[in-house]
Amino acid sequence: MANWLNRLLATTAVVALSACGGDDDPAPVAPSGNIVQVAQANGFNALAAAATKAGLVPTLSDNSASLTVFAPTDAAFNTLATQLGFADATAMVNALPSSALASVLTYHVVPARKTAAELAAGGATVATAYRFENSPATLALNTASGVVITDGALTTARVTTADVPATNGIVHAVDKVLVPPGVLNVVQMAQVNPLFTSLVGAVVKADLQATLSGAGPFTVFAPTNDAFAAIASTTAGLSNAQLARVLTYHVLPSQVLAADIPFGTPVTTVAGENITINASPLTITDTTPTPAPIVATNVRASNGVIHVVGKVLIPSL
Repeated sequence: MANWLNRLLATTAVVALSACGGDDDPAPVAPSGNIVQVAQANGFNALAAAATKAGLVPTLSDNSASLTVFAPTDAAFNTLATQLGFADATAMVNALPSSALASVLTYHVVPARKTAAELAAGGATVATAYRFENSPATLALNTASGVVITDGALTTARVTTADVPATNGIVHAVDKVLVPPGVLNVVQMAQVNPLFTSLVGAVVKADLQATLSGAGPFTVFAPTNDAFAAIASTTAGLSNAQLARVLTYHVLPSQVLAADIPFGTPVTTVAGENITINASPLTITDTTPTPAPIVATNVRASNGVIHVVGKVLIPSL
């Protein structure tokens, strides 16, 4: 398949990727090939390699289809690889199972042709070809200034080049790999979000990475970097055992989605100590007088769920 694809793509003319805009819109560009050909001709090598391993080349080459593909650049793939601990995009693509790659890539595909203008007019979300819990997973859109996409990890990608035509749809280049719900584990979902750099560092220091990457399921109340910064002087003096106790105080030994939270009832954490979740406002009561605000919910991982909190929860130490 790879040799056939390379021979086929060698005959494809390079398309100039240029964003549309301005008062004098350029004349429409004729498609130079199908989505796979257009992507490869424009240097989306990691995307093409991932599509080949995932077995998606026939689907993305089908001229009877009408698709929209958000195409991450090679730099975007390399960034994700680094975040997940791989040397580069090639190492990541080689290491990940084809099923995981297929899930990630189909999350970048909308099963209808949508220009940037049509995305802007279509509403706040768009359904993808990736199915999660028997329904199409959606992407959140902000089109106030260009097209900005929020993914399942609560991270954002920007369309850097819009409306590149293909014979079976349209390609929009994006500056980040979109992370779908339900594919990465809770540790990996934290690794790919810059809001959780301090949390990831603490998990590694406390030697909890393997545990939280396990089967679970877990519920993790994930403090942001700002939350850790607010108690930096306290955490700096903790032993690794104390730090592990703090972190496991943020973990429930089951998956509890936002709709299933038992408000007002003490809940036992993995640390063996209780927290209480309050409905209005949405906060968590720990051992301190100051409740922790829950600022985002239901970040779905392969082994549980993450709820984002604006304060580090403090157990009895």
